[in-house]
Amino acid sequence: MTSHPQRNLKKERSFVAVKHDGVQRGLVGEIIRRIERTGLKIVALKMFVPDMERTVEHYGKDDAWCTKVGERTIENMKNQGKTPEKLALEYGKDVLKALYAYFTLGPVVGMVIEGNQAVAIIKKLVGGTEPTTSDVGTIRGDFTLDSYDLSNVDGRAVRNLIHCSDKPEEAEREIKIWFNSQEIVNWNSIQEKILYDINIDGILE
Repeated sequence: MTSHPQRNLKKERSFVAVKHDGVQRGLVGEIIRRIERTGLKIVALKMFVPDMERTVEHYGKDDAWCTKVGERTIENMKNQGKTPEKLALEYGKDVLKALYAYFTLGPVVGMVIEGNQAVAIIKKLVGGTEPTTSDVGTIRGDFTLDSYDLSNVDGRAVRNLIHCSDKPEEAEREIKIWFNSQEIVNWNSIQEKILYDINIDGILE
């Protein structure tokens, strides 16, 4: 049986992007504060305007994803008494185009965040994809009131402030799209002594 090297849990990384609406509303500092106070640390940080080529690579959605999303769109239309005029795949592609347009609209603040369970911890802080159903206390639940219903009426992507990686392997893929290795800093945080040191020794004089 092939053995796999054990991954370093303390070094798990997530990609986070404060989207255009979060930047415009001055929420970058608040979002960073919420992430940092968990004990996770920033190892890369920059502002940039996403280009279309890397945005398409970032989302990485195929026809199966578009069809699934389109089927939900059609179901919602029927529940509202509307008659679908396109196939599910086409509705899904419309959603994807809206996501591309939203992400490339203006400056975002991208970050690489490191620490134990970084992906899961950040997902918990960020909250569900739709702001109106995100829990109170999450970034999306506390700071925006957009909804799928309103975004569908307006024909745009839902404005939910922030992107975060869904899985550790997804984070690795996304980080390589937006950051090169020279932009990521390997450094030791003082608070890691409290978070990770097995015995928390050497504290008393």
